[in-house]
Amino acid sequence: MTQQTLSNPDTSAAQRPGGGFRPDVEGLRAIAVGTVLWYHAGLPILSGGFAGVDIFFVISGFLITGQLVREVERTNRISLPRFYARRAKRLFPAAATALVATAILTRLTLSRIDWQTFGGDIMAAAAYFVNWRFASRAVDYLAEDVAPSPVQHFWSLAVEEQYYIVWPLLLLVLALVIRRRSLPVRPTMALGLALIVLPSLAWSIHLTQANPARAYFVTTTRLWELGVGALVAVGTSLWSRMPRPAAAAIAWSGLALLSVGLLVQTTSTPWPGSAALVPVLGSAAVILGGFAAGEAGPVRLLGIRPMVWIGGLSYSLYLWHWPLVVAATGLWGKLSDWQGAAVVTASLVPAYLTHRFVENPLRYHKAVSARSAVALGLGAACSLIGVGAGVWLHHAGGTSGFSTASARNAVGAGSLGTGATPTSAPSIDMHPKAMTPDPLKATQDVPQLYADGCQVAQPSTAVISCTYGDRSSRKIIAMVGDSKMGQWLPAIDAMGKASGWQVRTYTKSSCPWNPNPIRHENKAYTACVTWGKDVLRRLTGPEKPMLVLTSGIRSAAYDTRTGAEEQSLMVSGYVDYWAALGKAGVPVIAIADTPQPGKVVYQCVLDHPSDLMTACKGDWNDGTGTAALKQAAAQVETARFVDFNDWICPAHQCWPVIGEVLVYRQGSHITATYAASLAPEVARQIVPLARELTDS
Repeated sequence: MTQQTLSNPDTSAAQRPGGGFRPDVEGLRAIAVGTVLWYHAGLPILSGGFAGVDIFFVISGFLITGQLVREVERTNRISLPRFYARRAKRLFPAAATALVATAILTRLTLSRIDWQTFGGDIMAAAAYFVNWRFASRAVDYLAEDVAPSPVQHFWSLAVEEQYYIVWPLLLLVLALVIRRRSLPVRPTMALGLALIVLPSLAWSIHLTQANPARAYFVTTTRLWELGVGALVAVGTSLWSRMPRPAAAAIAWSGLALLSVGLLVQTTSTPWPGSAALVPVLGSAAVILGGFAAGEAGPVRLLGIRPMVWIGGLSYSLYLWHWPLVVAATGLWGKLSDWQGAAVVTASLVPAYLTHRFVENPLRYHKAVSARSAVALGLGAACSLIGVGAGVWLHHAGGTSGFSTASARNAVGAGSLGTGATPTSAPSIDMHPKAMTPDPLKATQDVPQLYADGCQVAQPSTAVISCTYGDRSSRKIIAMVGDSKMGQWLPAIDAMGKASGWQVRTYTKSSCPWNPNPIRHENKAYTACVTWGKDVLRRLTGPEKPMLVLTSGIRSAAYDTRTGAEEQSLMVSGYVDYWAALGKAGVPVIAIADTPQPGKVVYQCVLDHPSDLMTACKGDWNDGTGTAALKQAAAQVETARFVDFNDWICPAHQCWPVIGEVLVYRQGSHITATYAASLAPEVARQIVPLARELTDS
């Protein structure tokens, strides 16, 4: 990046294709960071404020590529050590400062339950691969309870850092080709860049439709945005020769397009995909037109001193604002508009101090600037400091204070008695000192089918079946449905072994077994429908069991014609599938959905160790999916309905711990340990029904 003197910007440099300070670009930075801060503050109007990151990508691609292309033109080569050294001294010290502060803020303001996860995030942020970590988490069904990370915003910095590593290598290869074949530099560069930009854009559009949660974070769907900025940089000599009126029209049109995108786009817009073309092309047009537009262009607006000042501070502002928002939310809960505005405004203070006393002093220090090795060493040291902050936070969250050793033989639901539905809970310990699983590891207490790779991921339509119970038996029962069915595997596995039944699983995340779609990520969950139809074909054909067990969390299906969600559609869909099974001689037992506890139970237990049975108790409820399952069972002659919820929430109270076993692991999912403790009750209700329905 060209050194910028904010106190006296040379506005004439905007017309020089050879580089120099661009006040309009600096103002564009101000728009980018301002819209991101506005969006993260939760303020109205700028619903597309998240697109500020896309503006940053274009600017980075433009500045970095311009610098590298000019170096190729001057020297016929690229000095990689010098380039990486400039990036290291520019970016790493401020980032390390923010990461250390974030680790401290996290420990002071956020729940212990998140310390290990967020410590890992900080480590990944310091190493600049955190975007891939977030991409994996975004599609990890078992991570749905994880709160927004205090370094969530580092995903874009990771994308840029990966770009900084790879981009000069690509341009270096192009430079070698240009030198050996005596090709013109900029046209050849433009062609080479286009061969990267176009496939990346195509992939971005595809993955945004197929897997939007992952597409948002991964580098491959964002590379084209940086590439568009790079193409603008390659064409500087051409843009600078444009007629001033045409250049001004392009620049102002770009700013208008950008503004419309920021106002119109919403969180429901699939992103990045084709929608990101709006801010990307708008930003590119502003930069492109600015070469020749002069005072007739947006520089009259973007180049004013406050905009230039904010633009110069944008990196530090971006680093600091989000950790402060997360910390404030941890202290006060959901922020009001004025609280959000106050927090992001307050981020100016640490941002300025970091910029003034960390970023610039180290960036321009003579000893650091004199040798690339010194700057690279500084960058490595800063990265290690950030990693160390993450390690410290991760280690701090390693113990809960509850004994698990003494609860190793915990009885769970066995403490409620046997043979009848509990109507009171006198045996529940109101002050448990021990429990299993440890609340810090509650989300890991899942049925074996996850470790076995038997839970089909949301985007997939593959049918995966795994076998449990008495694997040698020819009497087969099938478990079919979403994770609310899968949670019962420990109990049903035990029942199958005791009864001489083989148990086969057919489960898919967030997917009720129903021919009518549900709404998922603001559209019809077609992958679920496809999977479900294939499962039905198998269960009425070559893989026909003697009995199907099913459950689900969803209460309503999605009417794609009206956009409404209707319980009647969910009921009719269940009836269609279960009736089809009945015609094939396969009866169905539907299991009630488990009650919603109304809170993240394991987090509550950690946060209220002295009064957890009072603070973390929830009221009894049917569970969101129960009504549809019960109604459908009443309409199908070969279907029955069973309900174990009185054993999960005895005495109409959803206790966090029963018989020294933590009841809930995630949302309304029960822990595998508690499910296993319910095996006697599950067998007591299901086995007689199964024998009645199958004569077996």
